[in-house]
Amino acid sequence: MKISMMTYTMARGMKKGEPFDAVALCEFTQELGLEAIDWVTTYQYTPQEIRAITDDYGLENICHTFSCDLNFADADERAPGRDVFKQGIEAAVTLGADKVMLPVGGKEHLTRDQSRANVIAGLQEVIGFADEAGVTVTVENFPHYLSPFIVSADVNAAVAEIPQLRVTFDNGNVITGGEQAPDGFINSAEYVVHSHFKDWTLCAAEDRGAMLGMDGQYRRAVLVGDGDVDQLGCIRAMHEYGYEGYINFEYEGYELTPREATIEGVRRMREWIAQVQ
Repeated sequence: MKISMMTYTMARGMKKGEPFDAVALCEFTQELGLEAIDWVTTYQYTPQEIRAITDDYGLENICHTFSCDLNFADADERAPGRDVFKQGIEAAVTLGADKVMLPVGGKEHLTRDQSRANVIAGLQEVIGFADEAGVTVTVENFPHYLSPFIVSADVNAAVAEIPQLRVTFDNGNVITGGEQAPDGFINSAEYVVHSHFKDWTLCAAEDRGAMLGMDGQYRRAVLVGDGDVDQLGCIRAMHEYGYEGYINFEYEGYELTPREATIEGVRRMREWIAQVQ
C-alpha cells in the first residue's frame, strides 16, 4: 500500500479566486516523500501543462477525478455528460493516469435506485471510449444521502452491470450509509483499484460542516484517526486481501489547515500501514 497526494485536500485551503499552484503542490508532495498525485480537476492548467510539471518533479499522476452528470433517464439528456466524460478520459491519457474517478451525488427528485439506474445506463454508453483509451473507470462511495453509490452493495451493483467498471473505495464515506469501513472494503475488495482515507464524527445538525448521511445521522469531517472510522481495521483488511494500490489522504475538516492535516494524516497512515506489515 502506498499513500498518494490528493489535490482536492490542498485546494480547500485556497482563497476565492486564487489560482492553484501545481509547482508548490509538487514540492510539498516531495517533502512528504510521496510519489503520486490524484488530480481532482486540472484547475486553471491544461493537462499538458500538469504533465510537464509533474514530469519535472518525477511524480506519477495516478488518477484524474472529475464530475460528469449522467444522472438522467433520457439518453439525449445525458449527451452533455457523455461529452464531459470523454474530455476527462482524454485528459487522463495526457496526464498519464491509468484511471479516472467519478464522484456521483444524488438528486432531490430521484430515489437512489433511480439515480443508480440512470448513471449505469450513462456509463454503459461511454465505457467503450475509456476501454479504447486504456483508462479504467471507477466510482467511489459518495457520502450524499441520495447518492446512488454509498455502500459496497451500491458499487457492486454497478460493476455487475458494467464488468469493466471498478471501485475507488472511500473508507470514510461508507460509514455514512451505516457500513463499517473494513466491511465495505472486504465486500468490494475484488473491484477496488484505488482508495481514499478520511474520517467523520457524529455531530449536531447545526454544527459547521454537518452532513446528513443515508443512515439519518449528521457527521462532520475530522482528521483520520480522530473520528468513527476504524482506520487500523481497514488497513488490516486491505493488507490481508493483498491490496497494493494507492490510498489518497483526504481531509475535509476545519480544525487544521490542509497542509497541517496532510502532514499529520500521512504520518498516521504510515504508522498504521507499518503496524500490519
